[in-house]
Amino acid sequence: MLERKFYISRSFGFGQRLDVFLAAHVRDLTRAQAQKFIAEKKVLVNKKASKPGQKLRAGDVIEVEIPREAPGFLCPEDIPLDVLHSDEHIIVINKPAGLTVHPGAGIEKGTLVNALLFHYPEIKKVGHPERPGIVHRLDKETSGVMVLARSEKAYTELKRQFKAREVEKIYLGLVWGQIQVAEGKIDWALGRHPRHRQRISIRTKKPREALTLYSVKKILDDFTLLEIKPVTGRTHQIRVHFAAAGHPIVGDPRYGGQDKTRKFPRLYLHAWRIVFAHPVTRILCEFYAPLPPEFQEIIHGSGDAHP
Repeated sequence: MLERKFYISRSFGFGQRLDVFLAAHVRDLTRAQAQKFIAEKKVLVNKKASKPGQKLRAGDVIEVEIPREAPGFLCPEDIPLDVLHSDEHIIVINKPAGLTVHPGAGIEKGTLVNALLFHYPEIKKVGHPERPGIVHRLDKETSGVMVLARSEKAYTELKRQFKAREVEKIYLGLVWGQIQVAEGKIDWALGRHPRHRQRISIRTKKPREALTLYSVKKILDDFTLLEIKPVTGRTHQIRVHFAAAGHPIVGDPRYGGQDKTRKFPRLYLHAWRIVFAHPVTRILCEFYAPLPPEFQEIIHGSGDAHP
């Protein structure tokens, strides 16, 4: 049983929501999990049950009682990893489609973070406690190359490189339809859909700059294989941009890449190449993740390519 007691003052926790405070001060506890424990009355404020949105005041005493085995404590799991490179500061992996990067939103186990904690236990102390070692993400449905921080120095520097857009990421994506122009760009701003909050859209009340560059690699009977470079890194950027352009990613159930007459085993988007400066040695690093077999199969089995 984890038992903690916090004393709120003008300089500590004052004015914060209870769930936000707990997520920030109880290691390995997410905000969603904090809300769950508050609802289960495992968190008391001044000896009384409370609500997640309660604003904390000076003099409040918070008591937390959470079972050690409860969800919210990151557990190492023996999940195989395809490691492309590792040294004392970084790990580079080829993430399979279907693997969630870190726990959250009801997902507590079976993630990349759980696997990292098993294979590289020291990563627990690197970066954010809820997603140790993670400096960038891929969607669950997207496969491909990822770089992870194994030391705090690497974490800080890699986060800086991503924020400054110094990291080059190249994807290979299979989209519906034939794109005849050799290369192009999509620069529609993106944000949360005004009604469907789990979706990203070009129709949004809070648009944010988004730029995607692409070039045609191969034209098939029904599809086009593209090399895609997201200059910005917005959530679902590639998927939303090509769906809005009328060429959704094949196998994308969320943004329209499905054909009810045909079934696809996955989203056909793959992080193929990444280039960055090593966070400690400053040597330029370049890594590739080979296309998965199911990707190769559809490319070579969809009909003859057009020049």
